[in-house]
Amino acid sequence: MNDILLVRDLMTVGVPTCSADTLVTDLARFLLENTLEGLIVLDPEGHAVGTIGQDDLVKAYAREDWHHLTAEQIMREDIPQIPPDIPVTAAAQIMRDQGVRVLFLMHHADGIHWPAGMISYRHLLRHLAAQDYAELRDLGIRAEREAPLKTFIKRREAARHKASSHQEE
Repeated sequence: MNDILLVRDLMTVGVPTCSADTLVTDLARFLLENTLEGLIVLDPEGHAVGTIGQDDLVKAYAREDWHHLTAEQIMREDIPQIPPDIPVTAAAQIMRDQGVRVLFLMHHADGIHWPAGMISYRHLLRHLAAQDYAELRDLGIRAEREAPLKTFIKRREAARHKASSHQEE
């Protein structure tokens, strides 16, 4: 495992997102359930407008009105970005220098600025602890992924389940 890894070899393709009106409580639950460091906030047109990480949620928690806060109210408007072709060790130093736990790989197409991939402390720690590359096969641009239709169906079913559980309340 002494090969020099690039960000694209260790990143996660696809980035969790939320809308600006998502409640802080829902954001905290989502990050915990999915073992995530952070996510991107999207405006109604699908443009990335900010990020929210665990630190931002803890800062929000310190406020008396945290129950009513939304993503837009606590997000960082700067999106820490890196290119996919730099060494992972450089990404780690950028995280330290910027005081963030996740960096995003952004894509620009048809006038939309959206997140394409991410690398976080969790990625770095997994690499540090891995005994061999087989333990990391779910990461990087070569990782096996679900078919887009299967991903859509899973998300649709989760949304339906969430909607039906809210109606029962």
